[in-house]
Amino acid sequence: MKIFARIRFYYSALVISVVVSIMILLLGLFPERKGSILHFWNKVMLFLLGAGVEVAGRPDEKAQLYLINHQGIVDIITLEALLDKNLRWVAKKELFEVPWFGKLLSGAEMIGIDREDRRGLIKLMKDVKESLEVMHRPVAIFPEGTRSKDQKLLPFKEGAKFIAEKFGLRVQPVVILGSKSVVNEHEKTSTGGDLKVIFLPSIDVANAPKDWYERLHRQMQETIESEYEAHAISR
Repeated sequence: MKIFARIRFYYSALVISVVVSIMILLLGLFPERKGSILHFWNKVMLFLLGAGVEVAGRPDEKAQLYLINHQGIVDIITLEALLDKNLRWVAKKELFEVPWFGKLLSGAEMIGIDREDRRGLIKLMKDVKESLEVMHRPVAIFPEGTRSKDQKLLPFKEGAKFIAEKFGLRVQPVVILGSKSVVNEHEKTSTGGDLKVIFLPSIDVANAPKDWYERLHRQMQETIESEYEAHAISR
């Protein structure tokens, strides 16, 4: 079983590498069609990975900021496949330096943030403002900042809260379950299975209570626990 999971992982890695290469090429040839290129080819990638997706709740067409729990690259693939929105993801600067994958992030004009630079939050604010007002692209952030190893959400970083309150954004929390079964990058395994994506109700931060961010964290954690207890679906 473990050998099969390892073989499946390397197949998945090959699929991701090939499709990423295609996207890099197409983004270079047709930069004005970023959104449609990313949406279509991430759908293709999800299909080739053999992962079905169950959706609960509704994506908010007016959402400006998506906050998502994080387990791996499949989280990004899944949301890009579901939403034809030309999302602008916030990623740590180091990922832009990764061979090949960094070219995709740069070509798609994603947002890089340097966690070691005190001016990182100022740059993030400028990039978010440009995304919404100039590029008209919603922003997607993993508020945990890194990947959790179990069912418990890590504490949310304050950056997402700050920019949401600074610009009075409409925020939609999203819970993605099952991504580590599809591709577990740490253990280099893939056991297959389907994903579940839960779009929770949006929050109008401009009119939200002061503890909206803490409530959001609690709601996402309760959703994760409820799905695990009811359907044995892990994050």
